[in-house]
Amino acid sequence: MKGIISPVQNAMPSPTFLWRFKVTLFLIWGLTCCKISWDSVMRMDANLRDLFLYEAFLYYNPLLLVTMMVWLWGVNLWVFLQSTVSYTKVFDLDQNHLTHREMWKCSTWMTIIVPTSMTAYLYLYSHGEVSLAASQPVLLYILVAVIFIFPFDIFYLSSRYFFLRTLVRIALPLQPITFPDFFVADILTSMAKVFSDLERSVCRMVNRQVATIAWLEADSVCGSHSVAIPMALVLPYMWRLLQCLRQYRDTKEKNCLFNALKYSTAVPVIFLSALKYHVLHEKWETLYRPLWLLSSVINSLYSFYWDITRDWDLSGFSRIFKFNKSSTVSNMLYGRQWIYFWVIGSNFVLRCSWTYKLSAHLRHNYLTVFAITLMEMLRRFQWIFFRVENEWNKITRSGVQLTEIPREEEKLLGSNIHDV
Repeated sequence: MKGIISPVQNAMPSPTFLWRFKVTLFLIWGLTCCKISWDSVMRMDANLRDLFLYEAFLYYNPLLLVTMMVWLWGVNLWVFLQSTVSYTKVFDLDQNHLTHREMWKCSTWMTIIVPTSMTAYLYLYSHGEVSLAASQPVLLYILVAVIFIFPFDIFYLSSRYFFLRTLVRIALPLQPITFPDFFVADILTSMAKVFSDLERSVCRMVNRQVATIAWLEADSVCGSHSVAIPMALVLPYMWRLLQCLRQYRDTKEKNCLFNALKYSTAVPVIFLSALKYHVLHEKWETLYRPLWLLSSVINSLYSFYWDITRDWDLSGFSRIFKFNKSSTVSNMLYGRQWIYFWVIGSNFVLRCSWTYKLSAHLRHNYLTVFAITLMEMLRRFQWIFFRVENEWNKITRSGVQLTEIPREEEKLLGSNIHDV
C-alpha cells in the first residue's frame, strides 16, 4: 500500500547520519595520526630531530601539496557550477569528466593515504625499524605511479589518460597548444617546488639513501649542492616558454613572445641562487646576490603585470571602477569591489614572495618554504577563477560575433535583391 514505510527502509540510516559518521571517523583518524607522529618525533634525540623532520618532510611534501591542489581544484569546479561559466566548454571536456564531488573523493583518499604513510614512516623510524621505515615512501610513490598508468577501466581511466596526455603534450609541444595544455602548464609553474622535491626524493630512493645519513653530505649524489635541483625547478618554466614559442609559430602573435619572455625571467632567479654553492662567498655577496635580487624583482613585477592585464584582462585596473556596467561584472563574484582589490593586492604580495621558493640557497628553511608554497597554491587557486572566466568571456563574445555575421549578410543580401 502507498504511504507505508517498510521496516527495512525505516532501518536505513539517513544520508545526514552517514555524512556525520564519516566526518567523525575522519577526525578520529586525523587526531590519531597527529598523536602517533608527535610521540614518534619526541622519541628522537633533540640534536637530530630537525634533520629527521626535514628528511621526512622532503619525501611527503610533494604529495601533500598535490593533495591540497586537488582539493582546491574541486572547489574551483564547484564555484564554476554555481556560476554562468561553463568550464566543460572552456576545457573541451566530454561527459566522463570528473565533477567536483569526484575530485573531492579523490582528494579525500589522498588525504588519508599520504599522512598515514608519513605516520608509519615516523613511527617505524623512531622505533628503530629503519628498513621498514625506508620502504614507506618508496611504496607510496610506486602506488601513485601504478594508479596513474593502470590500464583498466577503474579509477577514472578516461580522466587519468586525459591528464597524462596533457602532460606529454606539455613536455613535448609538437602539436598546436590548446587551452588545457597551457592552463595545466601554468599550474605546474606554481608547483616547481614539487618537481624539486620529487627529484631529490626519487634520487635518494634510487641510491638507497632513504632513512640514512648519506644525504647529509652536501656534495653527495643527492646532496643539497646538486645541479639537478635548479634543473628541476626550472623545468615547468621551460615547458611553458616552449609552449609560447610554439603558439607564436602557429599564430604569429607578438604577445606570445612577450609571454615567453615572462617565463624566461624565472631562469636567472633560479640559477643565480644556485651559484651560491659553487662560487666563493665574497663573489656571491658582491656580484651574484645583487643580480639575484634584481632578477627576482623583474620576475615578480613582470608576472604580476601579466596576470592583471593579460590572464585576467583587468587592463589598467579599469574594471574595478565599472561595476555599474553589466558587461564588466564578474560572472562568479557579481562585481563585489573588495574582491578585486583583495585579489590584486594578494597576487602582488604572493608573486613577490614566490621568488623565495625559487631560490635554491633558501630551501633549507623548509617550514618557511612550505608555508610560501601553500600560499602560492592559494594564489593559483584564485588565479584560476579569473583566468577561466576570462577565457569563457572570449568564447561567448566570439559566439555572439558568429551569430551576428549571418544576420548582417542577410541584410546585405536583402538590400542587394531590393536594388535589383
